[in-house]
Amino acid sequence: MNIKVERPGLQKGTKIAVAMSGGVDSSAAALLLKNAGFLPIGVTLRFWVDPQAKKQAQREGRGCSSQRDINDARKVADDLDIPHYILDMQEDFYEKVVNYFLREYEEGRTPNPCIPCNRYLKFTLLLQKVRSLDINFLATGHYARNIYEPISGKYKLFRGKDTAKDQSYMLYMLTQKQLSAVLFPLGDFTKKDIRKMNRDAGLRVAEKKDSQEICFLPDNDYRSFLQRVNPQSIFKGNILSTDGEKLGEHRGLPFYTIGQRKGLGLTSSSPLYVVDMDSRQNVLIVGKEEEIYHRGLSTGELNFVSGEVPEKKLPVQVKIRYRAPSVPAILYPPEKGEAKVIFDKEQKAVTPGQAVVFYRDEEILGGGTIKSSLR
Repeated sequence: MNIKVERPGLQKGTKIAVAMSGGVDSSAAALLLKNAGFLPIGVTLRFWVDPQAKKQAQREGRGCSSQRDINDARKVADDLDIPHYILDMQEDFYEKVVNYFLREYEEGRTPNPCIPCNRYLKFTLLLQKVRSLDINFLATGHYARNIYEPISGKYKLFRGKDTAKDQSYMLYMLTQKQLSAVLFPLGDFTKKDIRKMNRDAGLRVAEKKDSQEICFLPDNDYRSFLQRVNPQSIFKGNILSTDGEKLGEHRGLPFYTIGQRKGLGLTSSSPLYVVDMDSRQNVLIVGKEEEIYHRGLSTGELNFVSGEVPEKKLPVQVKIRYRAPSVPAILYPPEKGEAKVIFDKEQKAVTPGQAVVFYRDEEILGGGTIKSSLR
């Protein structure tokens, strides 16, 4: 199977660092690059893992940064006969990802830890480290496509061919400088293709299950983690209706998400949903189903892949959650670092702290962090 990785300075025999997690996808990325005539060098990042959750993970062999995964990456590198190195990024990971995770919950938002991990570690710090070793390219196992256009000299980011596995939502923060050095060998393949490829090559990870949990919390129990590490972010408070009527008491805002219906502990003649959270007053606001729909949102911490900020309103498709479908909307030019997005049709459960990503058909234009919903 051939891969499309054309760009200036890249030719057969070029050294390419491959971020190898010990999973199916990154192993296939290294395999594809070697078969295409490049010189892949495996690099595995050792991230911080919660010690208490780690004990459970070790008993069950789970967790994206567990010793088992590191061992799997090393074994795959041995099978492919390529160099393999381990970079300890535990302190950097805690500073950039775990602290962000704790801070967002303390502010009543719902974080996505993969976003700062990609932004600060995988595509910034790791890229800096491999360049210090005189390696100019970095490959990952993401399902996305990074295409160089010779006429414009620009790099464009597109969805992966496998719509069920597409990970472009997690990559909206990439810049032109980063894209010039980053390769996504899996972009034109499906997950089924990738498993078969690993199987045919005799790689021992071919049937390994995909990780579903938060990587630094192998038990996936983020509420217990918050209670242990950041107890001030969880304390009881009032549940109010959208009219301000007190309906009950909540257990702590991090136990709830926007749009949640079950587990509220309320009795009502009609179903109630979490509409909003007020972290300053520690109030959970609930309402009827129609009240969790919004006409738009405000977003900040913006990045546009082309490096060019829109100067006029732009018709786009947007995703407001990783697994959500993309929907038509209008993106307005940013003002003072924030932009307004108005949906063609009201959307359910717009969640502050999550990413909103802008698409033009298959192309990723950029994205930002949801600051608030608009009614």
